[in-house]
Amino acid sequence: MAVLFNLFLLSCFTLLCFTTSTTSLATTSPPIAKPKRLVTKLIHHNSVYSPYYNPRDTIADRARHAIDSSNTRSDYIWKKIQGVSLDTDDVRAGVIAETKHEGFMANISIGSPPVPQLLVMDTGSGLLWTQCQPCTHCFTQALPIFNPPESSTYSTLPCTSPSCYRAPGSNCQASHCAFKQGYFDGTSVSGFLGTEKFTFETSDEGITSIPNLVLGCANSVGGFGGQSSGILGLAADKISLVNQVGSKFSYCFGPIRDPQYSHNQLIFGDGAIIQGSSTPIEILAGLYFLTLESISVGEKKLDILPEVFTMTPAGKGGVMIDSGTTLTYLPRGAFDPLNAEVRRLMDGLVQLVSRPSFAAPCFNGVINRDLVGFPVVTFNFANGVDLALDVESLFIETSPNQFCMAVLPSIANDMTIIGVMAQQNYNIAYDLAGSSVSIERIDCELLES
Repeated sequence: MAVLFNLFLLSCFTLLCFTTSTTSLATTSPPIAKPKRLVTKLIHHNSVYSPYYNPRDTIADRARHAIDSSNTRSDYIWKKIQGVSLDTDDVRAGVIAETKHEGFMANISIGSPPVPQLLVMDTGSGLLWTQCQPCTHCFTQALPIFNPPESSTYSTLPCTSPSCYRAPGSNCQASHCAFKQGYFDGTSVSGFLGTEKFTFETSDEGITSIPNLVLGCANSVGGFGGQSSGILGLAADKISLVNQVGSKFSYCFGPIRDPQYSHNQLIFGDGAIIQGSSTPIEILAGLYFLTLESISVGEKKLDILPEVFTMTPAGKGGVMIDSGTTLTYLPRGAFDPLNAEVRRLMDGLVQLVSRPSFAAPCFNGVINRDLVGFPVVTFNFANGVDLALDVESLFIETSPNQFCMAVLPSIANDMTIIGVMAQQNYNIAYDLAGSSVSIERIDCELLES
């Protein structure tokens, strides 16, 4: 497995497509440069290309990890929105320990010479941080730990820099900007902020670098564990990589059940692929909220009061889209009608089974065999933007002959969370300056051309 993982890093990680359009030789007009498109391949935790991949994991193991990490993540998100003190306003879940880890990882090369770092993509946190030498308390990671003294372009961020005070948990130590991130389970990350050159290889073996980007250099990481190097924060914070390289980013998740799938990708910078219809976003605590108007099953619009999806002045409710939560969560006012309709459609099709530990309905059967022709569940957002969940996105396998609905009742203050499974086979593009998100169904492989 280690050989396959390393070959994947060498062959298809961290691609930057820098495109230009030029006029013909007959004209004297200068070339018109298109915006930079920074592209990095994403690896899902359960992919054969992941250092976490365990061929001995069963379907039940993977389902349990997804459910446990999603529940934990949902709880963290709610606490972040409510302003619960965690020593920082940055909240991360599902990446705290190898047994809980779910989601996608990206390889970002930093330093001179460039050193690849495997970072967990997280739209719920802002700071990009990676383990650095000297490390007083570090965990084992798949790639070499970054050593700042060996890089000719690394600089520790001084306390006088405005970027110092944009980072959560920052403080001044001997004129250098230090940071500390605390997490709800007791995990802590601390070190110093610095600036460094980020290098991206193009598909034709060219190289493009961006200097002086701010990152966290973690010298002590307690309780994290696993094989990744750190976190790639993509929240709407000023310190996030999104705002350092532009104001746009997009990602495309393919079928996460397919461990061989290798076309998941993240694009950031002004060249991010923004196509399809767009719906407004609202940013709260750095997180991304959408306006969900209704849910339909096939042609049937469910009887759900509009206020079910509205955030109250007290911060209760709302609809968040997230890259770190595998499952989707709905408040009872929306979950109950969906649950009832799914059960009605399943009656006589497959057998309902009892799973007291799981709040969504479960059935005996095989998704691809028994649910052919099952109606699509559509989340209808403002401006006529739809997110359609087919059976692969609506249900999760829990054993070889059993599956459950991958939509659960909210455990976090009536909040709706649109998770990764619901976003499969879609390009989701964020335009922070335009306060919008574009959602388009597409095969991620087509975006590579």
